Amino acid sequence: MGYKLLIINPGSTSTKIGIFDDETLLFEETLRHPTEEIAKYNLIVDQKDFRKQLILDFLTSKNFDIKELSAVIGRGGLLKPIPGGTYATSDALLEDLRIGRQGQHASNLGGLLAREIADPLGIPSFIVDPVVVDELAPVARYSGLPQIPRISIFHALNQKAVAKRYAKEQGVPYDSLNLIVAHMGGGVSVGAHQNGKVIDVNNTLDGDGPFSPERAGSLPTGGLVKLCFSGQYSQAEIAKLLNGKGGLNAYLGTNDMRQVTKMAFEDGNQEAEHVFHAFTYQVSKEIGSMAAVLSGKVDQIILTGGIAYGEKVVEEIKARVGFISGITVYAGEDELLALAQGGLRVLKGEEKALEY
Repeated sequence: MGYKLLIINPGSTSTKIGIFDDETLLFEETLRHPTEEIAKYNLIVDQKDFRKQLILDFLTSKNFDIKELSAVIGRGGLLKPIPGGTYATSDALLEDLRIGRQGQHASNLGGLLAREIADPLGIPSFIVDPVVVDELAPVARYSGLPQIPRISIFHALNQKAVAKRYAKEQGVPYDSLNLIVAHMGGGVSVGAHQNGKVIDVNNTLDGDGPFSPERAGSLPTGGLVKLCFSGQYSQAEIAKLLNGKGGLNAYLGTNDMRQVTKMAFEDGNQEAEHVFHAFTYQVSKEIGSMAAVLSGKVDQIILTGGIAYGEKVVEEIKARVGFISGITVYAGEDELLALAQGGLRVLKGEEKALEY
């Protein structure tokens, strides 16, 4: 019998939970929160008790005894920049989640809910690799303007999980490898992993790197300045163009790469074909830049995220960057399992829990 874990991954209108026995998923559920219910709360943190009760009620309905749990692991939120790893839910960590140290987001509830459920049971609670993981090399922080330093916000949970998975499958320590990991989902992040640290990565959230299904990525700055001061858009509208209405949405009116692929190669839509090629081109170019960051010493390139299910996407990227190193594909993104694995590494003594 292994460790029984409760995993909590809060989203804006849902809370996804899973019960694991070691790495085996026993059951999972996405608890939906209607807009009118969420609207009752002024702040995201105010939703904590409401969501906690839903979780406990669901576990009761499944006849699961929470006293069997060994630990509770929650999704990490917008904390201060921290190195990657599994963190104990200390008082300082919880306070920064409450106040929204780097912003308000539903993921801030992950650590709060984990601690509240775990404490009465006398078991530990953790968060794992939040999006604010920051291991950038000093040289990577320079942008060209001191007022706008480059910062690290990316798909840290999945990037770290697949990098460690690859290392485990090769029978070598993660911190002995140089890897390039390209996560392709609603946003695209491409990270250079050197000896266990992500020393460079594009800021996926705030307009850096390749365009994605919903995000514009890096833009010509002069053109962006003119757009901002054209009088046609408010600040909020510009922000939405960059993150939400950008990328595939802007060009083709869809954020579904499967639909774009069909439009391009089955329906004969020439613009869709151009956009498709531009996407794989930009991701490949970002991978190439990360190869330069690693001085060409790349042990493996890993393609992951939902878009990595697309065979033609993977085929085009392989054709461009296959000369750099071998390429491994871990399509999709299993956040519940990644969180469980982070907790298990601590419980099994493979890693120490970090203090925030």
